[in-house]
Parts: sequence; C-alpha cells; structure tokens
Amino acid sequence: MKRPVSRRDFLKVAGVGLGALAFRPFNYEALYQPKRLPQFPASEIIGRMTGLTDIRSRPSNNDLVGVPVGKLYDDNLIEWHREVVGEAIGLTNQKYLEVPGGYVWSSRVQPTRNLPNTPITEVPAGKPGFWVEVTVPYVDLTLEGAPASPWIQSLIQYQFPPRVYYGQVIWIDQIRQNNGFVEYRWNESPGHGYGFGDIYWLDGAGVKVLTEEEVAPISPNVDPAEKKIVANLTYQTLSCFEGNNEVFFCRISSGAIFDYQGNPTDSYSTPVGDLNTHWKIISLNMSGGGSAAGYSTPAVPWDTVISGEGIAIHGAFWHNDFGERRSHGCINVTPENAKWIFRWTTPYITLAQCEQRMTWPDHGTVVTVKELKA
Repeated sequence: MKRPVSRRDFLKVAGVGLGALAFRPFNYEALYQPKRLPQFPASEIIGRMTGLTDIRSRPSNNDLVGVPVGKLYDDNLIEWHREVVGEAIGLTNQKYLEVPGGYVWSSRVQPTRNLPNTPITEVPAGKPGFWVEVTVPYVDLTLEGAPASPWIQSLIQYQFPPRVYYGQVIWIDQIRQNNGFVEYRWNESPGHGYGFGDIYWLDGAGVKVLTEEEVAPISPNVDPAEKKIVANLTYQTLSCFEGNNEVFFCRISSGAIFDYQGNPTDSYSTPVGDLNTHWKIISLNMSGGGSAAGYSTPAVPWDTVISGEGIAIHGAFWHNDFGERRSHGCINVTPENAKWIFRWTTPYITLAQCEQRMTWPDHGTVVTVKELKA
C-alpha cells in the first residue's frame, strides 16, 4: 500500500468521496471541542455509506432499469434490513439493500453495529496504555494540538469531520473526565502504529478495551508448518488450510487493475508466488507519497505483512467491495476476517507485544498468492 496517490485520491482511499463535502457544514473550531456519541439507528446491523451512492428505483446499475432517484452521502447511516439479488453489470457483488425510496448497491455500505461500552476510568496500573476496538458505526474525534498527518490535513482541507470507524483499532494512553463523560486519548505516535504523532480525544463509550483472550492464537496446537493461506486473485478469495482441511474462507479485494482515472495499471498489482508472514502488527498507519501528493490511512487494523514493507492482509473499513480488485497491492478483507487471520497465522502476537518482525530464513505462515490464466 505504499504508492503515491494525490490528496484527492487519498480521500477516496480513506473512504471519503468528494461529492458529499459541499453538503456538510464544517466548523474548524469544532475540531477542538469534546464530542459525545451521536444517536445511531435502532437496527441490529447499521449500514454506513462509504461514498457518494445513488439510490435506484430498482436493484440495478442499468440506468434503463434502475433509475437514480436520490443519493446517500459519506457516513450517512441506514438500517440494514431487506437484501435482494439485483443486477450489477460488470461486477461480482449482485446484492442490493432496500432503503426508503429504492435500493443501494451493498458494496458501498459497510455493515456495522452499535455496541456501546462502559468506559474504564483509569489506565490499567503499570501499563503505558491499552488497545481498543471501535464497536459503533463511527466516533467523532477531538484534535489536540496542531494537525500533523496528511490524513487530518486533507480532511480539514475538504471540510470533513475526523472520525474512527467500526473495526478500527487504536492505542489509548490517557483518560479524562473533565467534560462530563469519559474520554480516551488516542496517541497515534510512531511507537504505536507508525503514525505522525497526532493526538485525539474520543468518547470512551464508542470503543471496547481489548483483552489478551480476544487476540489469543487460533489453533495453536496445530503444527505451524501445516498452516497455509491460499489467495486466489482471479476469484478474489482467500482460504486458510490446516493440512488439507480448509478451516476459513473469505472474499478479498486485491490490487486494482485500473487507476482512479480508469486507466489500466500494473502499479497496484498484488505480488504472486509463495510469500510468508514476516511482520505482524495490531494497527498501522498506511501511508505513501509525499506531503504534497500522498495518502495516509490511520489505524488500519490487524496487519499481516506478506511482502516487502507494506503489502499485507489487513482489515478495510473504508469499503465493502470484497470480491472486486481495488487496493494498492494489499489484500483487503473485513476487519473481522483480518482479526481471525491475524490470530491464526504465525508468529503469534500478544497485545503487550503489539508487533513482531521476522528476517529470512525465519518466517511465519506460508501465503500462496496465485492468478489463474485464461
């Protein structure tokens, strides 16, 4: 995921579409004001829009069949109820969601839940901080100090509120209660996720404190040599094997074959061959390019690096487009699937440990990435 992208394209990478921004009032001073969790829809599954999306009269992207009748914008929330199989021409996912007035293509909607938490009031004794996972559709952030990362600078430029989203994992190092509710301090320091050093406060009710049990190894008694991952780029699938037994399967989004202008490209290709897990880290700021042209996506969760310094199997919270090629070379999966893979693969990582790197010839789980040729 380390390739140059313009700031405008960065917003697309991070899940922010420019079409919505003109409709959102923005107050720079609000960046520094405490924010409580909003009232989320009363639905078991809540859909969060990940980009400007047409509402269509019928579940089809054919304008002659499914006429656009409205729009939903970034971070609009919908109740996730009836799903239907429709017609998405040229695409793998054919599932649409029924919304008031029509249908939206489900690949543009992240499925989330509203699972608020009771915050702790002190950092655990003897610890420098703790890891938390976002368990609500989003949590608004309060900035402390001057903005540093390309991510927050771009959001300010395009007048979009900074947030963390369902499934992200962040490092908390302080707790305060001086605003009438418990706030956690997210320290995006270089030591915890290789960030730019930005500091944010957030409502502690929106995140769950992770425990070692939740990241404990899966199938630790299986010989690590018997574990293997096979990623099929042609079919956009990933399978985990213990010996000859497939124990896990999911859809992926691997490297894009077109750039953001629609031009064919090999720049984003996912490497093929027998790779291996050689660096694992709980959460990572994935960045590329320079200060004038680049991207920075913070708190990408459950990173299992399989090639170079940044090609990883990791959670993607900025889309639900699994089954389609769209990444910068990484293998995108849902945060839930990334967490399972992270726990199952070697080397095993604890919360206290945070990350581990291995150097050849030492390596973790073998990952075979293949492309079927016609």
